Amino acid sequence: MSIGIWQIVIIVILVVLLFGRGKISSLMGDVAKGIKSFKKGMASDVDDNEPKNISDNNQNNNNQDSNNKE
Repeated sequence: MSIGIWQIVIIVILVVLLFGRGKISSLMGDVAKGIKSFKKGMASDVDDNEPKNISDNNQNNNNQDSNNKE
């Protein structure tokens, strides 16, 4: 048994009646803020831990190797 379009419409109508348009829109705004802050946090973690370019990492390793040989 699959969910049809009419069942989805009825569920949406019930949710809107229970929570109201204002509460749903504020909830969606909160979800959007959470997603933005999550993406910002993930981007800052990547910048802190990993080099931006693989070639930069290789050059740094080569410089360290040459310094160690001397």
